[in-house]
Amino acid sequence: MTLAQPITEIEAPGSASAWNAELFLQFARTARGTVLQRAEHQGPLYVQKAFYPEGPDLAQVYLLHPPGGMVSGDRLQVRVECTADSHALLTTPGAGRVYRARPDRSLQHQTNTLNVSAGGSIEWLPMETILYPDACTRLDTHVNLADNAHYIGWEVTSLGMPNRDQPFSTGNLAQTLQINRGDRILLRERLQIDDHNRALLEGPAGLRGHPVNGLMVAGPFEMAGMQAENTQISALVDKLRQVVSGCGALASVSLTGEFITVRYLGQQTDQAMQLFIHCWQVIRPLLLGREACEPRIWAT
Repeated sequence: MTLAQPITEIEAPGSASAWNAELFLQFARTARGTVLQRAEHQGPLYVQKAFYPEGPDLAQVYLLHPPGGMVSGDRLQVRVECTADSHALLTTPGAGRVYRARPDRSLQHQTNTLNVSAGGSIEWLPMETILYPDACTRLDTHVNLADNAHYIGWEVTSLGMPNRDQPFSTGNLAQTLQINRGDRILLRERLQIDDHNRALLEGPAGLRGHPVNGLMVAGPFEMAGMQAENTQISALVDKLRQVVSGCGALASVSLTGEFITVRYLGQQTDQAMQLFIHCWQVIRPLLLGREACEPRIWAT
């Protein structure tokens, strides 16, 4: 494991001090199974080691960001590569936070780039992100899949802090998820909230007054295969719809191209996380051929 230079504080142009951080992780398949071959970081974003509660084939890793949130001017970059036939699950030990922006409105920006080679898989399963009122935020996740590579991931976002009766009445968010195979876009999702469209927070064609929204994506599933495989996928979607019907919030399951998407609108991040974990437990055996094994950190 290689660790780059120690944590340093970086001045963002035109703003007060900001913590900029980068993390690069590379997983590889060896005779010992999947190993964390490279781990390089700059600034307060790193991992300690890989865990193997499922055996040597899959590495579980916890992403650590000691500041606990982003302030104005912060820029976090996470890049993960799973080389051929390697498998990784990444999560976080707690919620991410994006704090109220300073008057200079410097952007608070996190970019996640996940590259998966043939036969590999990445499970990107972070805890929720809480946007404080008046945050100035951009959250981007880019997933690049080779043939026969798979991805399961989710994003749970709280707009404001409903438990403290602090709505997201000021501030802005631009949030994007894009999944590619080569030059082809397989899936693209975008949410934008700002002063020009803040009515979406309450509108019937928007978030309907629900401060917490979530999106889970899993795939790709083979849609042009044998009828038996298509029947399995249909049965999986039906089972997931049964799961979401009892979650106590607005939730849905769709087959979007080659991906299953699960959407949540509600009042509680815990409720969204529990729903997605339940769906992950259902999806994982069919998509990845392995039973669910929850990271130990989720139980703390």
